[in-house]
Amino acid sequence: MDNLNYGIIGNCKSAALISEKGSLDWCCLPIFDSPSVFAKLLDEEKGGSQSFEVGEDYKISQKYMWQTNILRTMYDNGTDAFEVFDFMPRYEKRSGSFYAPPDIIRFIRLVKGAPKFVCNYDPKLEYASVKTITVNKGEYIESYTDDGKYDSLYLYTNLEKEDILNKKTITLEANAFLLMSYHEKLMEQTLDRAYLKFQRTKVYWMNWSEVTTKYPLYQNEIMRSALTLKALTFEKSGAVLAAATTSLPETIGEVRNWDYRFCWVRDASMVIRVISNLGHTKYAHNFLQFIIDTLPDKDEKMQIMYGINGEKNLEEYTLDHLSGYKDSAPVRVGNAAYIQRQNDIYGILMEVIYQQFIQFETTLENSEELWTVVLGIIKIVKQHWREPDKGIWELRTEDRHFTFSKLLCWVAIDRAIKIAEVLKRHRNLEEWQALRKEIHDDICENAWNEDMQAYTQYYGSKDLDASTLLMEQYGFIDAKNPRFVSTVEATERELCKDGLMYRYKNEDDFGEPSSSFTICTFWFIDSLFKIGERQKAIKYFDQLLSYSNHLGLFSEDIDFKTKRLLGNFPQAYSHLALIETATNFAKYGGDEEEEIHFKPILY
Repeated sequence: MDNLNYGIIGNCKSAALISEKGSLDWCCLPIFDSPSVFAKLLDEEKGGSQSFEVGEDYKISQKYMWQTNILRTMYDNGTDAFEVFDFMPRYEKRSGSFYAPPDIIRFIRLVKGAPKFVCNYDPKLEYASVKTITVNKGEYIESYTDDGKYDSLYLYTNLEKEDILNKKTITLEANAFLLMSYHEKLMEQTLDRAYLKFQRTKVYWMNWSEVTTKYPLYQNEIMRSALTLKALTFEKSGAVLAAATTSLPETIGEVRNWDYRFCWVRDASMVIRVISNLGHTKYAHNFLQFIIDTLPDKDEKMQIMYGINGEKNLEEYTLDHLSGYKDSAPVRVGNAAYIQRQNDIYGILMEVIYQQFIQFETTLENSEELWTVVLGIIKIVKQHWREPDKGIWELRTEDRHFTFSKLLCWVAIDRAIKIAEVLKRHRNLEEWQALRKEIHDDICENAWNEDMQAYTQYYGSKDLDASTLLMEQYGFIDAKNPRFVSTVEATERELCKDGLMYRYKNEDDFGEPSSSFTICTFWFIDSLFKIGERQKAIKYFDQLLSYSNHLGLFSEDIDFKTKRLLGNFPQAYSHLALIETATNFAKYGGDEEEEIHFKPILY
């Protein structure tokens, strides 16, 4: 079965995807949202890739090096064998800053015998929209565009460059390397230098993993997810990407294809909360600074998403010359959803600010900036919480009074009250407390459907929505409250199919959804666990983990029938929910005398 059997490598500046056969099929340079230099993922004929072509007698296997984002692919025919270590350099310099160039290094280690391969090198710059010329310049192989916007890529290697360009069979007699860089190098690139970068990058990732909070259950899955989330952060600005790709479809052959190489305030805030709880508090500081820098004016409304450098205009267009993943056009760049109003983002951001105040040290200057953000959010929520919006799922049809949006407006006011109490700013507390109660009562009255015995997707609706399962997590309702228990049970009846969840089943802009949204299944499992259905929750959790790819990675969606991964990849949403669910199992697994059986899954 075709699947998203890819590994991600990255250095918090950009990322690349390597297939299970070792083919470099996706990378944008110099940063995450730049035009692609390899895009076979989105067009097998035109997109461009770099791979090692071996005989059919070779067995190819792949795994990550322990507690790193370095990917190891082994090619072995029994007599001859070599392995490729893929990484993007990242390590700390003596100055304390990080060396993280827009480079991909493929370190090739001779294991035994005299393995043979053809080194296919076929970069296609600028999303393959113009012709790419590749020539041997002696010191390096240069690829460049000869029409339209100028772009270039440099390949350094100790292999014979003409053998690469002419696709001749290469017999590996010693270790080798390929270094693909957006920039021309000023120093000579040698095998020893590539190996040193490999070792320094390995140490960086192992050190990062070492200070990550450990748990007695599902530690391997938690660590892989944490490393994946780290790879999706853009350190320069503090932004967190939703995913590393664009236009991987939610369903093969359909048009639900979006560009996810941006920073959604909602997604990023949830990631920051989870990563901070794993001991990496710097993320919260960096992300909050990103928000402060992005919102310079007190009266400026917050967008639901921004570019990774804080860009506010994310105009969407299509690349019609690309066929799309498995011919699922269109391929989109940009995302028109940036103009939508989604009232839930204020509560999610306020939750992160609240955690910043109660858990971490905050300077006076930063506190004052954050307090200004808090006051601005309160003003916006106060003015607009009664209005309909597009909701968490970014529906492009009419605005509605979505329950989740109302819930997060309540969260915004609730956390603002708690922040004010921490800072001893009591002037507005009485007014804010009254507003909090007003929103709470409004939700209880209008979101609850007596016939369904559940909180529904929007006011007056009978449609269920997996996002209502977060009502307990945000403190709106207790897990043992009959209304919450009933909502979980009703959601399972209506939206669960063989242990996988729909986001919702009612028709949207593009018809009825036909794939499972992975984060919703994690939410459902977490809710089951909290209402006391623990054995069922563990069973579903282990089953869901088995649907990851060969490296333990998840995309946005899963096909109900085939269990194929769908949607953009790897998806930050999916991995943050995996961590949150697994850590809740570890935290609350011993609250009752009931014996709970956990099945470890190793990759």
